[in-house]
Amino acid sequence: MLNHPLLNHPHFRAFLFALQFLSRIPIPAITAPNTDDQSRSALYYPVVGLFIGLLLALIASLFADSEPLVVAAVLVVFWAAVTGALHIDGLADSADAWLGGLGDVKKTHEILKDPLVGAAGTTVVICIILLKYSALYALVKHNNHIVIMLAPILGRSIILLLFTSTDYVRKQGLAATVIDGLNGRAALIGIIAVLLMTAWFSFAGTIAVLLAFIALRKIMLERLGGCTGDTAGASVEITEAIWLTAAVLF
Repeated sequence: MLNHPLLNHPHFRAFLFALQFLSRIPIPAITAPNTDDQSRSALYYPVVGLFIGLLLALIASLFADSEPLVVAAVLVVFWAAVTGALHIDGLADSADAWLGGLGDVKKTHEILKDPLVGAAGTTVVICIILLKYSALYALVKHNNHIVIMLAPILGRSIILLLFTSTDYVRKQGLAATVIDGLNGRAALIGIIAVLLMTAWFSFAGTIAVLLAFIALRKIMLERLGGCTGDTAGASVEITEAIWLTAAVLF
């Protein structure tokens, strides 16, 4: 375990915890995060997205002269690997729960906790990856690396928007401690900044993401009474796919 003054700085510790939680990027070993570290870490989710986005843009730039179809496939695989498929897992569980729960709140929660993946989860994951892959192909072909870079930032900003606007229904869940102490004002400032930035590059893409968020949040409230870690992960994947697709189409 490293012992360096920087590791004791609260904001740097919060960033490391966010990076550790949302990715599989190797980081220095730090002491167990306290409650303040966990709550503060949510504000750095978009920064983790920036880190991932820069890596994606770097890969796209390094292989700019290669076959776009292959580069797009490499990006999809790296994207899943660098996040440990964390959000893909949430997407699959949420899709199964939405279809299998049949509107029953208790049954929907039970399916969310089931580690097995059903037909709905598999189908939705394939559809989202297909959208990402085809959009990435078009973006790589036209060397539009900025739109690719912005996708993970926007996706993780949506987690903040979800956590600040929607009740978290699992009091013992992984994100419960994070949400309880989240600075709503700081989160809102960060969310607005990200939305303004993405709107500059694709207004249609940003609007599409916000409309999707409103629809997803409505479904969560109806089926679960709030959000969970799984639905937050699903929101990330859906947001990224919609942003990339809308930016290409419009």
